[in-house]
Amino acid sequence: MLLLEVISGERLAKPERGKMRVHKISNVNKALDFIASKGVKLVSIGAEEIVDGNVKMTLGMIWTIILRFAIQDISVEETSAKEGLLLWCQRKTAPYKNVNIQNFHISWKDGLGFCALIHRHRPELIDYGKLRKDDPLTNLNTAFDVAEKYLDIPKMLDAEDIVGTARPDEKAIMTYVSSFYHAFSGAQKAETAANRICKVLAVNQENEQLMEDYEKLASDLLEWIRRTIPWLENRAPENTMHAMQQKLEDFRDYRRLHKPPKVQEKCQLEINFNTLQTKLRLSNRPAFMPSEGRMVSDINNAWGCLEQAEKGYEEWLLNEIRRLERLDHLAEKFRQKASIHEAWTDGKEAMLRQKDYETATLSEIKALLKKHEAFESDLAAHQDRVEQIAAIAQELNELDYYDSPSVNARCQKICDQWDNLGALTQKRREALERTEKLLETIDQLYLEYAKRAAPFNNWMEGAMEDLQDTFIVHTIEEIQGLTTAHEQFKATLPDADKERLAILGIHNEVSKIVQTYHVNMAGTNPYTTITPQEINGKWDHVRQLVPRRDQALTEEHARQQHNERLRKQFGAQANVIGPWIQTKMEEIGRISIEMHGTLEDQLSHLRQYEKSIVNYKPKIDQLEGDHQLIQEALIFDNKHTNYTMEHIRVGWEQLLTTIARTINEVENQILTRDAKGISQEQMNEFRASFNHFDRDHSGTLGPEEFKACLISLGYDIGNDPQGEAEFARIMSIVDPNRLGVVTFQAFIDFMSRETADTDTADQVMASFKILAGDKNYITMDELRRELPPDQAEYCIARMAPYAGPDAVPGALDYMSFSTALYGESDL
Repeated sequence: MLLLEVISGERLAKPERGKMRVHKISNVNKALDFIASKGVKLVSIGAEEIVDGNVKMTLGMIWTIILRFAIQDISVEETSAKEGLLLWCQRKTAPYKNVNIQNFHISWKDGLGFCALIHRHRPELIDYGKLRKDDPLTNLNTAFDVAEKYLDIPKMLDAEDIVGTARPDEKAIMTYVSSFYHAFSGAQKAETAANRICKVLAVNQENEQLMEDYEKLASDLLEWIRRTIPWLENRAPENTMHAMQQKLEDFRDYRRLHKPPKVQEKCQLEINFNTLQTKLRLSNRPAFMPSEGRMVSDINNAWGCLEQAEKGYEEWLLNEIRRLERLDHLAEKFRQKASIHEAWTDGKEAMLRQKDYETATLSEIKALLKKHEAFESDLAAHQDRVEQIAAIAQELNELDYYDSPSVNARCQKICDQWDNLGALTQKRREALERTEKLLETIDQLYLEYAKRAAPFNNWMEGAMEDLQDTFIVHTIEEIQGLTTAHEQFKATLPDADKERLAILGIHNEVSKIVQTYHVNMAGTNPYTTITPQEINGKWDHVRQLVPRRDQALTEEHARQQHNERLRKQFGAQANVIGPWIQTKMEEIGRISIEMHGTLEDQLSHLRQYEKSIVNYKPKIDQLEGDHQLIQEALIFDNKHTNYTMEHIRVGWEQLLTTIARTINEVENQILTRDAKGISQEQMNEFRASFNHFDRDHSGTLGPEEFKACLISLGYDIGNDPQGEAEFARIMSIVDPNRLGVVTFQAFIDFMSRETADTDTADQVMASFKILAGDKNYITMDELRRELPPDQAEYCIARMAPYAGPDAVPGALDYMSFSTALYGESDL
């Protein structure tokens, strides 16, 4: 209770004097009731726990008392007590280096924060410049000692505890810092008073500046009005319209450039005056009274005089301008009409004197006539303007215009020029009409010339193109057709020459008219670019090309006769050799599938056939020579035969290949028969079965044909999955390349394998096992000891390493090697 009276400054209820537990609980309850009356909420803190010595509860209650009475009253810019105290510390320590207050624990560990607070308010107590951030103990002890000695702040904290703790107790530091706040609260009040005085002085200085600005602006504005009114009241008239217009322009500049800124200044002056009066009234200052004659009302009166003078000046200017306008109107009208007329007549006399029609074409003459007619219409329309000009000049003379002599001279010049234009216009019309008639006659002749020259020129160009055209023919009939067409063309030449002379006569008639009437022709025939010289040149060229064409056709006719002889010669031989090759191919095919005699007899027969075929080679060579002659003559087709040299070559090569392949097949059959022990009867049976199912006589069997052949030989191949799998196995043996066909040789190999006693993969593995001493692998030494050197090295190079559980270094897998030998796995 005593602690509460000291820290709060208030008296509490009289405590119980007894020392019993009930008296102690009663006293503690009085203290707790006082705390609660100050608006502090005590959660889970009871009198019994405090009396029983609960340290945690006791310390919590003490902190609550400190927070309420020592810290809670601290307020900076309407923040909470903690935030306000932190903000106060940040502001006070802001100017100090190495001080950054962000909280109430680690920001104070180096002691510089405490020293900065003391130095800020009492700089004579601490030499802050000698403090070091790396010596926190010295800094903390210095601050605690100075605060206790000079500021009456008890030494609540221990420097060693703060430095030795990673995070100092926040509540302890906040309590200690609040003591500094209360200790320096007097300095804070002095600072607040100084700020109030500065604010008052600033307002007063601002008001005085506004007063000075008003006085200066008012003086400048009144001075401008005083200088401007005499200028607006000056009514001295000018003698010329230009001078009056200059006065009006000056007045417009005044209205547009000089007055608007002054209007703005006047408005700003009133605004400044009202603002100043409002500020004085709000700051309890006496109202502003401007100097004599510079009141707002004085300025408004002077401005009204300016407006009145301005209005009268503008009315006077407009009246003077209207007066001068009436005086100058007729003279200006005369000048305008005269200028327009002179601009229109400028160059007209030179235009009418031109003789451009002398070199113009007919179309240009017609255009000139239409242009001249338009000019005559324009000339008649300008008659009224000339009469108006003369009437205005007469009126100016009657009104005694000051510049009448120059007006009369200009009017007389216009009238004289007008009469001259009329005479020149009539003379030019007559010349244009005369020239038009001559050019129309020439134009008709030009047109007729163009109509006849164009088709004749096209005919000559076509004739030259045909006569020079490079022809390519391949038969006698084609060259005979070209010769007939050429003879027909030569028959048309006399009529063409007559047409040429008629066209040239038209041109000569034009030249006669030009010489007779001295017509200056401006150009050539407008309807065509074909000249008589061009016609004569092309005609001469055509006459020169005709005999050349005759010679070329004759030479080509002789060449085609020679080519026809070559075609017949080649066709006669090809028609014999081609069927002979086809016949031999068929005979060889029959020999290969027939079963006359033994295989040796068939082989002997085939070799005799081969010899007879080879003896036929000279005829093929002779045909090659004839074909070379045909190629050199560039002959591409031959109606005398359907055989080409390429067909003969391919047939001959196929014949040689077929006989060689057939002989080889028979030799292989003999080898197979002898190696497998197949009798001649079995071979004949195999051949008969193969030929029976080779229905297209191609020498091969398709899969279905081969399957039917096997069934006929007694193989049980059903249509069930097991039968299909067995047939697929057999096909992989006879057709390893998967071509889809079975040759007779493959068929014989398969049948011999099925019927003869041959080695198997199992037998080879059993043999290797004997050599290996009944082991599942074999070594290199065993192979080299038991087999010839080349065969031993062959096995070593191809056998894979043995990977079984009983393997030894260098062991080789003879089992996979054996299966690979018979195609059951990859070697």
